[in-house]
Amino acid sequence: MQTIDIRHILSLEPVIDEYALGADFLLGAVSGKRVEKSEAILKMLKYPVRFDGYILFFLRKGHFSLDVNLNTYDIHENSLLMVVPGNIVKLSAYKEDHIGDAELLFALVSKEFLSSIRFDFNNVFQDTIRMWKNPCITLQGEELELAEDYFRLTRKVLSSRQTNKKEILGSLLTSFTYVTLDVWTRQLASARSEESQTSARVNQVFERFIELVTEYHNQERGMAFYADKLCLTPKYLSKLVKLSSGRSAPDWIDSFVILEAKNLLKYSDKPIKEIVYLLNFPNQSVFYKFFKAHTGLTPSEYRKG
Repeated sequence: MQTIDIRHILSLEPVIDEYALGADFLLGAVSGKRVEKSEAILKMLKYPVRFDGYILFFLRKGHFSLDVNLNTYDIHENSLLMVVPGNIVKLSAYKEDHIGDAELLFALVSKEFLSSIRFDFNNVFQDTIRMWKNPCITLQGEELELAEDYFRLTRKVLSSRQTNKKEILGSLLTSFTYVTLDVWTRQLASARSEESQTSARVNQVFERFIELVTEYHNQERGMAFYADKLCLTPKYLSKLVKLSSGRSAPDWIDSFVILEAKNLLKYSDKPIKEIVYLLNFPNQSVFYKFFKAHTGLTPSEYRKG
């Protein structure tokens, strides 16, 4: 699966109204004709990609759907979406005749930049499993005005002659994260009462399981491997994953493998024999049976289609 970073984005799309700090930080806005001209990015996002860093999307105007880690989120006016490193992102749907009406603000932050300012994202968002399930929030009233003030101030800093931009941006990013945390926590409070009450331990196991699957699904598809990494029995791990997500652990693993396989078949010109090797299947026959069982098509049929 293709992994992209800030350098990649800058090389793809010169029409973006961007304010960058090297390959560490990129603040951008696209609207009107600029959205229509962003063909390279739109085309790239039609396929699943990983961004090697943190992303904040804020949609001022318009509507589209985005897949994050195989879940689809409806992004509407005044939506703020947060994506963390390693997440798989795909633009699932948008109306091409209305794409020019969209107005999108975004901030891309490298992992190195966040590490350099000593900001522990996971520690601040201690309930990260809930963020994983609810990465999109809606800003209103005062919080909306505050977010726009942060955007304008960040843009001014990036376009200024300040010599210590990195430190200033680090402080702004830290404070804005606390603002979004407050909004996210309040909006999540009502959703909590509707969710089945599962323990923090169950959610932590599921979160770690997904991290491992994201990293190792090309090499390992057996439950024993992931259970061993988590110091659990396969049966108990399966129970916890099902309890937390409503889906079985093998189903999650297979979903990531199928997504990777589809991406390689559609996005690359690699021979199927090589894809079988890359995904660590013992032979083409096993891969064909696995792929057809999950998609209803053989790999060749899927690629031709």
